[in-house]
Amino acid sequence: MVEQDGRLKILLVDFLCITWAVAIAELLRFGLERPSLGIGSVQTPYPLVSLVLDVLWLVTLGALGTREPRLQGFGTEEYRRVTTASLWLFGGIAIISYVLQLDTARGYVAVALPLGIVSLLVGRWTLRRALIARRQSGQYLRRVLVIGGAYSAAHLARQLRAHPAAGYQPVAAYLTTPDATGPALDGLDVPVIGNGLSLDGILAAVDAAAAGSVAISGADVDPPTLRQLGWSLTARDVGMFMAPALTDVAGPRIHMQPLAGLPLIHVTTPNLEGPKAVAKRGFDVCAALVLLILLAIPMWLVAFLVKVDSSGPAMFRQTRIGRSGEVFSMLKFRSMVTDAEEQLSRLTELNQGNGVLFKLKDDPRVTKVGRFIRRYSIDELPQLFNVLRGDMSLVGPRPPLPVEVETYDDFAHRRLLVKPGLTGPWQVSGRSDLSWDDSIRLDLYYVENWSMFQDMIYLLRTVRAVFAKDGAY
Repeated sequence: MVEQDGRLKILLVDFLCITWAVAIAELLRFGLERPSLGIGSVQTPYPLVSLVLDVLWLVTLGALGTREPRLQGFGTEEYRRVTTASLWLFGGIAIISYVLQLDTARGYVAVALPLGIVSLLVGRWTLRRALIARRQSGQYLRRVLVIGGAYSAAHLARQLRAHPAAGYQPVAAYLTTPDATGPALDGLDVPVIGNGLSLDGILAAVDAAAAGSVAISGADVDPPTLRQLGWSLTARDVGMFMAPALTDVAGPRIHMQPLAGLPLIHVTTPNLEGPKAVAKRGFDVCAALVLLILLAIPMWLVAFLVKVDSSGPAMFRQTRIGRSGEVFSMLKFRSMVTDAEEQLSRLTELNQGNGVLFKLKDDPRVTKVGRFIRRYSIDELPQLFNVLRGDMSLVGPRPPLPVEVETYDDFAHRRLLVKPGLTGPWQVSGRSDLSWDDSIRLDLYYVENWSMFQDMIYLLRTVRAVFAKDGAY
């Protein structure tokens, strides 16, 4: 019932977004005229064309599975499918118009497509925020029975509990191994209501937990039992999903290949070179130039206020480590007094950071103007020059200090495979409030799963993070 209600809400929002976009496109292209589209000898008024486009757009979004419940609340797949469905629809319209020699108004299409995609994405994002808020308050969660060994079940339960936005609530565990004690079990935080590899035992646990889904971790269930379990759960209208022993691997790197009834999961090596890297660099240069032109006057004003507020230069240069360990000077608007480095030794014991980085919420070295520009990340804007020079990228891991790199292990060194970014996973996920391990994990996830689409998502999320001011001090 909850899923059906969610589908109806999405359908209604899609209808409103599409109708709005098509209506604006028609109004901007034709004004108050009453144009028509010639289809053979028949003249079809554009309001009717718009109505047909509305219906086709809604149907295409449904056909490509953009309203599936599993996509709601978490990840980028929903947005990707919405964009893909819209592009496929208008691509089909372009082909049909060419084949049938229809004189479709280009201005009409040129407005309807981008405005429709943006409206749909904003509408889906608004619904997602409302859904996440409800899930974080304990509503709209699917009860999940976790099945696996003690360690793997505990890991899966922790991950599901850490991301309530995905809509899964682990309520019980069924262990496939006879051992029901040990350190791994401490991380479950849910009751263990059975163990072994008995199909009847698993089904009894499903009923006892009143689970709406079953999550199976690793390969701890033999194929015959798994097949029969799937049949039995289908009869009970209970969902089932597998969690392979893969962590921090995104969808684009995972490819499924069926082989004699056995689903093989291929995990590709992240591609950090070649045409994709050229495209990323080209986007960085173009976007940085546009932003510098648009922000030239505001940046000049900030530099002036920094100079007026306290003595010293408006710009601050700091040594950072870039791609492949290269050293570069990162630019920022100065937000502290000029002798901030000398004062650091007496403030070290007050560190509120993650142990490696020094952070202090009420740092006495920060100037009045500095406090404001740090809160809204305005002090980072000069790094657009670093992007132009090639030291940094618009999106990437946070540029580390030399003292941080000295503490890196082999895994953390993989952060240096790509250029550091002006924004990235660290900046949109809590910034200074993150632990050291979390910041490293997020940056490694970015490096291992880089894509242009992911960069666009981070840029959009940056706007929200800046105004939310979470972890900025």
